[in-house]
Amino acid sequence: MDTALTRLVGVRRPIVQSGMGWVAGPRLVSAAAEAGALGVLGSATMTVDGLREAVREVRSRTDAPFGVNLRADAADAGDRVRILLDEGVRVASFALAPSRELITELKEAGVVVIPSVGARRHAEKVAAWGADAVIVQGGEGGGHTGEVATTVLLPQVVDAVDIPVVAAGGFFDGRGLVAALAYGAAGVAMGTRFLLTSESTVPDVVKARYLAAGVRDVTVTRAVDGLPHRMLRTDLVASLERAGRSRTLLHAVGRAAAFRRLSGLSWPRLVRDGLAMKRGKELSWSQVLLAANTPMLLKSAMVDGRTDLGVMASGQVAGVIDDLPSCAELVERIMKEAEETLEGLTASP
Repeated sequence: MDTALTRLVGVRRPIVQSGMGWVAGPRLVSAAAEAGALGVLGSATMTVDGLREAVREVRSRTDAPFGVNLRADAADAGDRVRILLDEGVRVASFALAPSRELITELKEAGVVVIPSVGARRHAEKVAAWGADAVIVQGGEGGGHTGEVATTVLLPQVVDAVDIPVVAAGGFFDGRGLVAALAYGAAGVAMGTRFLLTSESTVPDVVKARYLAAGVRDVTVTRAVDGLPHRMLRTDLVASLERAGRSRTLLHAVGRAAAFRRLSGLSWPRLVRDGLAMKRGKELSWSQVLLAANTPMLLKSAMVDGRTDLGVMASGQVAGVIDDLPSCAELVERIMKEAEETLEGLTASP
C-alpha cells in the first residue's frame, strides 16, 4: 500500500510502531521493521551509550528503515541527536515538539523529522518549522494524552497542514487503517497493539494483565505525574489517587532516587528534566519529581514484571485485543483486513 508515509520513510506498509520507553527495544523494533512497518526505538529510558548500542543492534538485525524517538527537552538531547547522525538513523520522532533549530539541524543531515502532537495548533507550529510529517494522537492513545478523540482531532489536523499526517490513538486492525486513510491520514501509529506481540520483551505476566483488561479497565489519571496519563487501572493507581501530598512526595523522592541510580543522572539533572516537563503546567514539586522519574514506575511493570509496583501505560484498544501475534503476523493481518475492507466498500450491491 503506497502512501505519503511509505514514500517519505521508505517502508512497505503505512504503519508505525510507536517508540515506547522500556518496550520499544531492538528486538521489537527490528521485528516491526522486517514486517514492513516503521519501527521506532524508545530512547527516553536509555542511557546515551545504551542508545548507540540499541541502534547498532537494530542495524545488525535488519536492513529496513527505522527511527528513534527522542525527548526534545532532555538535557542530553544534543548527544542523542549526534548518535542519530553518526549512525545514519533515517527517522527522528519526538514526543514533545522539537525546536525550529533542531528540526533544521536534522533535516540538513537528511533525517526525516516526525513530531507527535495532540492538538491542531501544535501540528501547525511544527509544520511551519519544517517537520516532514506529524503523528497525531487522539485521547484514546496510551501514555500522556489529550482530551480530543482521534475521530475529531485527525480531520482537524489533516485540514490544517500540508505534510503527511499519521493517525494514532485507537488503532489496532485493518478497518482502523482504512478509516484513518479515509480521514486523509497517510498511515497509523500503534503502541499498545505492538506491545502485545510475541517480540515485545514485556514480561508475560504483564501482557496477561493487558489481555485481561476490558475497555473500562483503562483510565486517565493525573496522580502519577500531574499530567493526563492513560494507563491500566490498578491498585497502585488507586492508591496514588488517594494519597495525601506528603505521602506522594515521599513516594516521588524514592522513585526519583531509584531512577537516578539506574540512569546515572545527577539530582540537579533529574530536577531540570522534571522542570522541563513542568513548563507551562500547574505541577507541585512532588509532581515535578514524579514527572522526572515516571520511567521508573513504567520499568517496574514493563521490565521487572511488578504489576503491583509499576504503572502500565495503555491505549483504550487494550480492551479489544485478545492475542499475541508476531509482528509479521500482525502487519500482514492488518493489511489483509484493510484490503478486504476496501473491497467491501467498493463492491457492487
